[in-house]
Amino acid sequence: MAAAPQSPLTMIKQGSKWSIVWGVLLVIFGMLAIGEPLVAAVAVNIFIAWLLILVGIVHIVLAFHAHRGTSIGWKLAVGVAYIFIGGYLLFHPLLGVASLTLLLAVLFLVEGVLDLILWWKMRSTGGSFWILVDALVTLLLGGLIYVHWPSSSIWAVGTLVGISMIISGVTRIMLSLAVRKLTTQAA
Repeated sequence: MAAAPQSPLTMIKQGSKWSIVWGVLLVIFGMLAIGEPLVAAVAVNIFIAWLLILVGIVHIVLAFHAHRGTSIGWKLAVGVAYIFIGGYLLFHPLLGVASLTLLLAVLFLVEGVLDLILWWKMRSTGGSFWILVDALVTLLLGGLIYVHWPSSSIWAVGTLVGISMIISGVTRIMLSLAVRKLTTQAA
């Protein structure tokens, strides 16, 4: 005997319940990442290393299946490079964390400069002050990470990942609660 189909409102409410659970888990994992930022950074490094290895394997497989002639050598070389770099990061996780931290510092510095340029172009627009605030905070954070590199590797990646997870978790919880409120009002 088949189960009775659920109403759309019931399905939305059930989905929002799981979204709240996921949001709470993100907040918990985010707090753990901030509490142990080096462990979180090593975990991020290992994740990226495995992704690089997987991409390398895909490149190699595609080289044999999709390419003929001279391009196969280049695709194989790219695949081997991905696997080599991923393997290197996997077997040298602290070096990987230091590299990620330096990249993060450079990314923040570039983003801060670009945000300053955007603010300058939009300075007469209402609300552009917040672009300036974002630019200055991003530049300050990038500068702090860069000036203290490589010692900033101990805290930077893990802390920022933790903060991101907490913000994502809280956002998910709040949106899910809003959806639940709307479905309750609609019912």
